[in-house]
This record gives sequence, structure tokens and C-alpha cells, in this order.
Amino acid sequence: MADTLERTDVVQHVFVVGLRNAHAVEHQALALMDRQIDHLSHYPEVAQRLKAHRAETEGQIERLEEILHSLDEKASAVKDATLGLVGNLAALGHVFAPDEILKNSFANFAFENFEIASYKSLITVGETGGLANAIPLLQRTLDEELAMARFCDESLPAITRKYLELRAEGETASH
Repeated sequence: MADTLERTDVVQHVFVVGLRNAHAVEHQALALMDRQIDHLSHYPEVAQRLKAHRAETEGQIERLEEILHSLDEKASAVKDATLGLVGNLAALGHVFAPDEILKNSFANFAFENFEIASYKSLITVGETGGLANAIPLLQRTLDEELAMARFCDESLPAITRKYLELRAEGETASH
């Protein structure tokens, strides 16, 4: 009986920490997207998709908060603030690059896949811990992240070609 209780406590703890981490990562994503959206004058299709994903991300944050609340837990304000700052700094790091759009496209693809792995793990922990109410909310978020990763993957060749065309015409192609 003690082993079962300890295992339940461990699973619950891992789940809550994972939810808090995901919440903070979503705040980081908002910061990254906000910086990029302002720098996409030559790439309106990317700006449009980022704006849509930004709205999805706000919903993802609400779902994470709903799950945390159902467990009588809260998000970590420190983690949220720290990763939000990291997101702003990361986005600023590309602003002055002549190939900002390419660097951001690579980073977005990697970031989306990080989020996908995080949500797959959270779903597994939730299933293991019998936290069935959380699974549909996490699955919805996972589906949104998978769709965004597909967009990042599928749009990269077109973004790269457009970047090359603009550069060949002597235009600023970075954003």
C-alpha cells in the first residue's frame, strides 16, 4: 500500500511540475510570436499563421490553468516570467540577422517539436496517474502543436525561396 501511495505521489508531482513547465513554455511562445509578428512584412502568410497560433496558445494556457486548478495547484509565476523573458531575448537575437526569417523559421520548427514532445509526455503521465479529465485538454493542445509544426515544416521551402528572391532583387528579405 505504501508503494502505491508513493508512486501516486510521484506521478502527481511529476504531472504538476510538467504542467507548470508547459505553462511557462507557452508564455515563452507568446513572447517569441509577438516579436516575430511585428517583423514579417514580406511574409504575410507566416504572420497570419503566427497570429492564429498565438490565439491557440492563449487557449492552451487557459487549458493548462484549468487542469492545474482541478488539482488545486497554480502555475509558477517565476517560471512564466523567466521563460517569457527568455523568449523575448531569443527573438531579439535574430532581429539583426540578415536572414532573420530563416533563423526564426528554424527556431519555430524546433520549438514546436519541443512542445509536441512535452505534451506527449504529459499525456503519458496523465494516463499513468489516472488523470483522465486532463487528457482531452492536453490532446487538443497536442493537436494544435502538431498542426503548427506541420505548417513550419511545409512552409520552409516557400519561405526560403521567397527570401532568396527578395535578396536577389536587392530588397531587405530578413522579415
